[in-house]
Amino acid sequence: MAAPPPGQSYYEFYRGSSIGTALTDSLDELITQGDIPPQLAMRVLQQFDKSLTECLQKGVKTKTSVKGHLATYRLCDDVWTFVVKDPQFRMEGQNHTSFDTVTAPKIKIVACKSGDAPEGKKSGAKAQD
Repeated sequence: MAAPPPGQSYYEFYRGSSIGTALTDSLDELITQGDIPPQLAMRVLQQFDKSLTECLQKGVKTKTSVKGHLATYRLCDDVWTFVVKDPQFRMEGQNHTSFDTVTAPKIKIVACKSGDAPEGKKSGAKAQD
């Protein structure tokens, strides 16, 4: 993903992940103890959003297909949210011949328009348990 234009931020999707929650809790503790100012904590979180987005985009090369029951979907402010019940993920192996299958009771997929996506195309999906 290309860097967003000045003044535009990355999506804050990953702050709700376990690593994002741990970072937020640690920053809150540092602010409470007076070790860092709140402005520094906000800059750290913004860098976290950017770094995690770029890392996943560059580092994840596995192709995955999902089958399941689409329970709900919605579009709001160029962000699609899908809730899929009993999903089955079929992931292509690194040698492109073997496949792994993973299941879950329910997932939520959030997909948003990337900063470098042409108008009308969506990218930047994220799945949550």
